[in-house]
Amino acid sequence: MLTVVLSGLRARWASFLGGFVALALGVGLLATMGLGLSATFHAPERSPQRFASPPVVVQGQDRLTLDVRRGTGTVSVAQRLDRPQPVDNDLLRELEARWTVTRSGGPDAVGVDAPAAEVRALVGARAQVLTGDERRRADPGHDRDADALVGVNALLGTSGGVTAFVSVFVVASTFAFAVALRRREFGLLRTAGATPGQIRRLLLAEAAALGVLASAAGCALGAAGAPLLARTLVDGGLAPAWFTVGGPAWPFHAAFWTGVTVALAGAVAASRRAGKVGPAAALREADVDADTLPLGRALLGTGLLLAGLGLLVHTYATDPSALLKRKTYTTLPMLLITGIALLSPLLVRPMARLLRLRGAVGTLVRENSAASVRRTAAVAAPVLVTVALAGTLFGSATSVTRAKGVEGREQTAAEYVVAGPALRPVAAPAGAVVSPTGPTSVFVRDGDEAVVKYGARAVTDPAAFAALARLPVVTGDPRDLDDRTIVVNEEFERHRVGETVEVWRADGTGPVRLRVVAVLALGTGDNGPYVTRANAPGSVPDRIDAHGGGTATARALEASGGTVRTADAWAEAERPSSGGPQARLGMVLVLGIALVYTVIGLANTLLMATSVRGGELASLRLAGATRAQILRVVTGEATLAVAIGTVLGLTVTALVLGALGAGLAALSAPVALALPWATVGAAAGVCATVAVAASALPAWRLTR
Repeated sequence: MLTVVLSGLRARWASFLGGFVALALGVGLLATMGLGLSATFHAPERSPQRFASPPVVVQGQDRLTLDVRRGTGTVSVAQRLDRPQPVDNDLLRELEARWTVTRSGGPDAVGVDAPAAEVRALVGARAQVLTGDERRRADPGHDRDADALVGVNALLGTSGGVTAFVSVFVVASTFAFAVALRRREFGLLRTAGATPGQIRRLLLAEAAALGVLASAAGCALGAAGAPLLARTLVDGGLAPAWFTVGGPAWPFHAAFWTGVTVALAGAVAASRRAGKVGPAAALREADVDADTLPLGRALLGTGLLLAGLGLLVHTYATDPSALLKRKTYTTLPMLLITGIALLSPLLVRPMARLLRLRGAVGTLVRENSAASVRRTAAVAAPVLVTVALAGTLFGSATSVTRAKGVEGREQTAAEYVVAGPALRPVAAPAGAVVSPTGPTSVFVRDGDEAVVKYGARAVTDPAAFAALARLPVVTGDPRDLDDRTIVVNEEFERHRVGETVEVWRADGTGPVRLRVVAVLALGTGDNGPYVTRANAPGSVPDRIDAHGGGTATARALEASGGTVRTADAWAEAERPSSGGPQARLGMVLVLGIALVYTVIGLANTLLMATSVRGGELASLRLAGATRAQILRVVTGEATLAVAIGTVLGLTVTALVLGALGAGLAALSAPVALALPWATVGAAAGVCATVAVAASALPAWRLTR
């Protein structure tokens, strides 16, 4: 068996080349992403800076700890505060009475030159006692390194998932089509006495050999590509400047065995189909596409398609805000893509017959595409993946960003908006209304089993805020906001006007009981609660809305130290309609992976398919067709297959964006859908170019 497998690989190396390259690239990308992910799990170790000399640091509490119900008992849960609490004055006096105390950078922490055990005994539960490397927690922005890795982790996780999905898709499609082209060979083997089990084992052995060789090559590619990925992420602003990849071994093990598994998984279905065909049937069907949609494939495709549609409907009905999240519009389309791709042989023939071209060339293009269902579907499938991912990823991200921008602009009547950290107070000119607000947080119990931290806005002047804000109020009146009340959204457990909400403030103080005076629609997720500055300790304005007063207002706002813009310019700067550069780079990375795989899949499929059409093309020449006409037929078939894949991809995009639009409407958010025609068109154009070239080159050689 091994001799037959190795001989077959040597004899048919060209037909295996595309699958080898796709699998090696996939393993290389998985290894690269794995190495990148491993580097995001731990931020670099840094020595303490604020209190480098004192061996002990006493810091105020930086977490709110509350008891919640778990089953029949209770457990303590902690939520991080916006900033640590100040060290208690009485505790400071006790520390200073016994040891040398160093003050630096604020009242939230002090350094103590004393034995740690004695300090802990004195402090008790009144504050935190930090020693060794834990003293870094007192440094300003001590967790900024870890926070900077969150986005990198999400991006690499998404890219790794897309890589795995597309690699399985392309490798499985390649194996299935290669097996379809080898039916005559299998018929001869069956005639010579080979059993169905031997045929299946032959294909699985070929897949295993290909998987091992391609995975080994892919691991080498991953080792070389990981540093390049790190530099790209740093240069694109997606990762901090210190980000580098390390050398753990587990990403290579995971990528290698994933590659072998993908190769075997892609060959399983094809081997089962090859083993079921008898000798006479194989010879009779060698050049005829019959039984192109087996019952198992039809059931699986229908199930995946219905599952994708069902999840879209279920998500819209139960949690429409989830449709706005990247995880949803990245993963759900994969079910739809796979389902439609499995059913594509059923869709190809009627779609091809819709083409109405005059002349012999047009007729041949239409009829050949409709008759050679496997070939047309194999070409359309990778195009479907690329177009669908381009439309859903870019379209959903752009639509969500645009909806947030429109929502933000609609929620203020201001003429000017100032944005910036720690804005200074400004005096309102005559005839002007000025409303400063700042970020804060509130902590609320969600039933008896959870504590939820909400990002909120702190209002400095409730009257000015009510005059300029145009909030999506469901019920109540924001003008009633004062130090004893709160404006909530529909996500709160208690969200009826007049109800009392128990709230802990951003510094952990509380609880305070605030009466609900208005309830807002959930929107795109930024319609958080509003409280006054009295309930937002430590909050500093980062935005000032202003209306009226003419140019004098603009000049007065410059004294705040922030950037003064018109409201329209502020909305565009805050939420660019095209998305931020980092977000675009991340999506380009994901789409680039899919496009590379599509190019490999298209080139491999069409080179294999056209290379075995020598007899058919020779018959056309004998029938009087010129070489140019034959080339137009072959390239026309490839272009039609790409067009069919594009239409199917746009169908998936329409389903996902339609569900997203319905979700935005259900959340009372602006429905600002955007289909990225330029991106989709570019992806389809690349596919068409590759398809035409990959079909024309072997056809030109065969018709010499």
